[in-house]
Amino acid sequence: MLRVVGLAWGLGGVLALLGFAVWRLAPLALELRGLPLSPLHWGALAFSVGYMAYAEGYKGFHLGFAPRVVVRAAYLWRNPGPGLVLLAPLFCMGFVHATRRRRVATIGLTLMIVCFIAIARQLPQPWRGILDAGVVVGLSIGVASILYFMAVAWDSPRRIDIPADTPETAGP
Repeated sequence: MLRVVGLAWGLGGVLALLGFAVWRLAPLALELRGLPLSPLHWGALAFSVGYMAYAEGYKGFHLGFAPRVVVRAAYLWRNPGPGLVLLAPLFCMGFVHATRRRRVATIGLTLMIVCFIAIARQLPQPWRGILDAGVVVGLSIGVASILYFMAVAWDSPRRIDIPADTPETAGP
């Protein structure tokens, strides 16, 4: 039972966090529909959506974060300690019970995201909506990537070739 709760809480918590971010940012991006946009704005919107789809969605989420979240959830399934289950979303994201390198990378990335959010909140429309549209696309690709890797792992967990970055799986 503990393993089911850990898996559901870990993956569900990460998906809920990303989904909540999409839900909060999408209305700001959709405000663009009612604003007069210049060719510069349209170009910036196309760049923002394209760049974030590639850099955040594909490179960041699909190639790195999403498979690692699923691999760490599979680790949690095999090793369902009460503490890890309680902190399952944080575990799946790499904040707890991770190698030093993984924790530093995760915390560093989180701090960078917080700084970007603080800056983005200061932008007036349409610039904030332009930036948020790209972020919504990137996060949506991230959610889809986690769901994709969940399906892959369901078929065969060993098909995801990315380290869990837990202390036990660390190399020399």
